[in-house]
Amino acid sequence: MGFDIEHDKWIGDHLRRRRGERLDALKRGHRFGNRLFAEQIWWQLVGHFHGMHPEYEVKDWRGRSYFVDFMWIVGAIRIVFEIMDFGSHGTDRTKYRMDLNRGLFLQAQDCSVFYISLDELKENPSFILSTLRNILFPYLSAESGTKRMVDKPYSKIERDLMRAAIRHNRTIRPSEAARELELHIITVIKYCRMLVDKGKFRAVARGVSQRVNYYEYVGSIQSPDLI
Repeated sequence: MGFDIEHDKWIGDHLRRRRGERLDALKRGHRFGNRLFAEQIWWQLVGHFHGMHPEYEVKDWRGRSYFVDFMWIVGAIRIVFEIMDFGSHGTDRTKYRMDLNRGLFLQAQDCSVFYISLDELKENPSFILSTLRNILFPYLSAESGTKRMVDKPYSKIERDLMRAAIRHNRTIRPSEAARELELHIITVIKYCRMLVDKGKFRAVARGVSQRVNYYEYVGSIQSPDLI
């Protein structure tokens, strides 16, 4: 299906499921700049809206609700995209300060934040597209395969390990993964070896003993592996 149909389905689904301020925020906020990002950048980059949430509600450091333009959720990873219009953000110093404080706070909560200039989006979308493609490369395979991986023979632990590897620059150390995923290290090693057998991990050995130090995720962007 084309962008217009998928976009309308996506927004319509969110409109039907929201109430109160969350509904009002979507009606107010998803307009020209946000739609332009959805069409010129996100649709070209990903081709669907799975995991992408428009006007997503978050809490700031004071516990107050506000809405980011887009929140992309990939497993445990959260990435925010804010479309910045100079007229609304650059001339009001208080709002400008609060916007930056919120972004800093979100990053402190393990949430990546990307600010997109509306002027650049209108005049040079190819720059934004190519830059985000490079930045988001480790995560694109995870999201693009959400629907197609239902029939793949990967257990929840295997998918969690692959996601953890992507979060850590495609490498995973069993002791660290055991702490992060709250698993026994023997369990982690067992499933890492299973992923090696399935061609998704590569064991990396070091030293004279050639003991395995860590595992490397070798799944490609063309072969999505995660749900």
